Amino acid sequence: MIILALNCGSSSVKYQLYDWANKLVIAKGLVERIGIGDSFIVHEVPGKDTVREEYECHDHSAAIGLVIKTLSRGHTAVIDSMEQISAVGHRVVHGGEVFARSVLIDEEVIKTIEDVAHLAPLHNPPNLAGIKAAQKVMPNVPHVAIFDTAFHQTMPDYAYTYPVPYEWYEQYSVRRYGFHGTSHLYVSKRAAALLGKPAKECNIITMHIGNGVSHTAIKNGVSVDTSMGMTPLEGAVMGTRCGDVDPAVPLFMMQKLNIDAKAMDNLLNKKSGVLGITGRFTDRRDVISCEDSDYKNRCRLSLEVEAYRLRKYIGSYYAVLGRVDAIVFTAGVGENAGVIRQMAIENLEPMGIIVDKEKNLKTFSKHGETEISTPESRVKVYVIPTSEELVFVEDVVAILTNTYKDHTEYPYSFLK
Repeated sequence: MIILALNCGSSSVKYQLYDWANKLVIAKGLVERIGIGDSFIVHEVPGKDTVREEYECHDHSAAIGLVIKTLSRGHTAVIDSMEQISAVGHRVVHGGEVFARSVLIDEEVIKTIEDVAHLAPLHNPPNLAGIKAAQKVMPNVPHVAIFDTAFHQTMPDYAYTYPVPYEWYEQYSVRRYGFHGTSHLYVSKRAAALLGKPAKECNIITMHIGNGVSHTAIKNGVSVDTSMGMTPLEGAVMGTRCGDVDPAVPLFMMQKLNIDAKAMDNLLNKKSGVLGITGRFTDRRDVISCEDSDYKNRCRLSLEVEAYRLRKYIGSYYAVLGRVDAIVFTAGVGENAGVIRQMAIENLEPMGIIVDKEKNLKTFSKHGETEISTPESRVKVYVIPTSEELVFVEDVVAILTNTYKDHTEYPYSFLK
């Protein structure tokens, strides 16, 4: 059984082709700059040189067609024909309160995704465009939706309810939803395996730190709180998103700058966070290595602000959980920026969190799953490379074989 996993953004399509029988990644890649000109594909096959080719993609349909062509024809082919693809798994960012698990896509599911699209106007429309494009190109195979928000549907009402007029929730679905669910699911299950305990017995804080950043408090194997809110804008400092701010600040600056809500939304999502503080960078590697005298102090400040916020979330989620078995760092920054990890967990020894500084600074995602805490640490600290696509694939296979269950019951292969 060969599964294609698709992750469609507003101007990009990430893909991974997976051989379920042999548990192997056949190929993966990325189409970028869809609809904005100068688009291209980057195609990777294990053991072979990476291929980068320019190909104009005016829309997601063209991009999906390019993915299929790249996988099945010419010098880049890894399968004989698209008929070898058994099913397609699609990432969908927002499922609202409707979807608490992955589902087989039909017309009703598509309509429901459209109905909640107002909760994620930057994400759900391209997700839907990718689904419809893939269905057009591959009409005879099952398509499955995997939701970012599903993992967090176990949050209690006191964790997801905002202290605003309750009618906003009743009429407009205003509440905390959370995101990066497949990543938090994967690394928390792997942490439980490393701890040698069933996930249902583990309390874990997962720190997904990339360009987007979210943290989750996982109690007895389920999400009970998470840092992102109704949208991915709330929470930690991110590459270009502000995270937690005084809600009066945007209102104040809209008056000062004489701009509308759309312009402010753009500033908070695309001009803030690390970029906002440094004035130049979003990549933490650039921030860490910055020696430019005009930006050096702001880069230092950006690192300190980000680490301080990370440490606050660790402390607050420790209080939520009461007992913490492990803290997990994952995603691009979490897996590779030892400096930021070190800054985030400094001075937490009274909480039983003791890290081997030298080992931490030498740990990168290429080293695989690594414990960076010392033997004396009451709380284990791990760096675990995430694998969201594997969650996609396993959910798709389980749905196709009628073995799918809630994640607390389903025997994912990575639980071992």
